[in-house]
Amino acid sequence: MLNNIGIPGILLIAVVVLVLFGRGKVSSLMGEVGKGITAFKKGVNDGGQEIEDSVTAARDVTPEDEKDRV
Repeated sequence: MLNNIGIPGILLIAVVVLVLFGRGKVSSLMGEVGKGITAFKKGVNDGGQEIEDSVTAARDVTPEDEKDRV
């Protein structure tokens, strides 16, 4: 049912949402969505950086004289 909407259906839905909520409310909502997406991307990048930092921090701390012993 939803895969038959098309461009006219999407435009009709957009007009109905605009009439029901008003331009100010819709633009405010879209601004909040944009902030959420930005925060999500920042969190993903910070998580990746944290993983890279933990990988580089995991190094061999065995003393040199004990490395030869197996």
